[in-house]
Amino acid sequence: MTQLSISAASDLLRQKKLSPVELTTACLDRIERLNPVLNAFITVTAETALAEAHAAEQEIYNGNWRGPLHGIPIGLKDLLDTSGVKTTCASALFADRIPTEDAEVVRRLKAAGAVIVGKQNMQEFAYGGTSAASYFGPVRNPWNVDRIPGGSSGGSAAAVAAGMCLGAIGSDTGGSIRQPAAYCGLVGLKPTYGRVSTRGAFPLAWSLDHLGPITRTVADAAIVLGSIAGYDPLDPTTVDLPTEEYANNLSENPQFRIGLAGRLFFDDVDSEHHAAIDEAIRTLQRLTTELREVELPDAPTTVIGPEAYAIHSKYLASSSDSYQQWTRERLDASGKVSTVAYVEGRRELERIRRVVNDVFSDVDLIITPTVPVPPITVDQAISMSQPAPPGEIWLRNTRPFNAYGLPAISIPCGFTKDGLPIGLQIVGPRFGETQVLSLARAFEQATDWHQRVPKLD
Repeated sequence: MTQLSISAASDLLRQKKLSPVELTTACLDRIERLNPVLNAFITVTAETALAEAHAAEQEIYNGNWRGPLHGIPIGLKDLLDTSGVKTTCASALFADRIPTEDAEVVRRLKAAGAVIVGKQNMQEFAYGGTSAASYFGPVRNPWNVDRIPGGSSGGSAAAVAAGMCLGAIGSDTGGSIRQPAAYCGLVGLKPTYGRVSTRGAFPLAWSLDHLGPITRTVADAAIVLGSIAGYDPLDPTTVDLPTEEYANNLSENPQFRIGLAGRLFFDDVDSEHHAAIDEAIRTLQRLTTELREVELPDAPTTVIGPEAYAIHSKYLASSSDSYQQWTRERLDASGKVSTVAYVEGRRELERIRRVVNDVFSDVDLIITPTVPVPPITVDQAISMSQPAPPGEIWLRNTRPFNAYGLPAISIPCGFTKDGLPIGLQIVGPRFGETQVLSLARAFEQATDWHQRVPKLD
């Protein structure tokens, strides 16, 4: 039951063949059994989740179906504010912080009838790609508990992969939805910058932060996006453009021209990842009309550090010992970036976002490996040095698309010989989520990688 897709579970709930209470109870039981091993949740909201499930059950049975998320258990990365429930950002600094309002994304999920089962572990303040630097201990990968799940949304990805919830909301500033999705064999979608409100999510870098779904299937990602996307007049980063019925608008036979990103994106790719991507490209060639190489402009890298330091400077001044050493050292290094370098980088960011769509004059979508290398062990992640760990290669292929602000998705495309998932990244033009989702679903339907689940039992 807990390995159902959102769309399959939703159909059963709407037909009254499955109860939201049964589904939520099954997820909570799985959390109780597996969380001591995976450490995917910081806070489990069992009592309120069951109350929400009972309310959803009554509404559905009375014919008041709100939509495909009604009665579906969803988890939240623990940087999303939840009224009356701790939001810690995986830090001792916020260990007892209880917001008084829901983040906008949480409000929209609740309005859609989703059942919130808890707050998920993460890299402290989302500043890194391992989910090992957390005040509450490292998150572990369900495919191999000795390995990292990626980060910073590692708990969210681990929970979905392990069947502890049917979907989750993560944040992505340099790849923190897509990289853990790739490492956990899931679908992770970063929408266009400004498509989903980040109000009420503790920021890492205002100019680069995105929120989006982590799910088992592409259709599920489309369902969640349809519930959380849209203009928020209280969030200056959101864009006042109509959203789409993403789940209903996916093309059945997409005829896209595909661009193969060159240079940086395929350098130093692990041999098993390269073989899986090559096979994925052959599959895409059968599904699309054209494939050619494209070059993307260089993306500025001097924005995230100064913005992160600006957000944390007051806490560092008063409570620096409350940070994990890994996070504190990285923030200290970020504070040394000059004002000139930041201003120039921020100006270049605005320029690049205006011109990058020119790449799509000759192609409709772009593909890359999501990550170039497999995940390291948790022990290796804990012992990594700062401020420039070599493991940052994990975010090399995802980070530029935060700078560009383009929609990007990671989908499963293979496994290593050790049974670790491999991800393919598909990128579209600004507000091209439907195209991205359509090609991703076509690839998903042509392969069976998404059907595999970790053997935790």
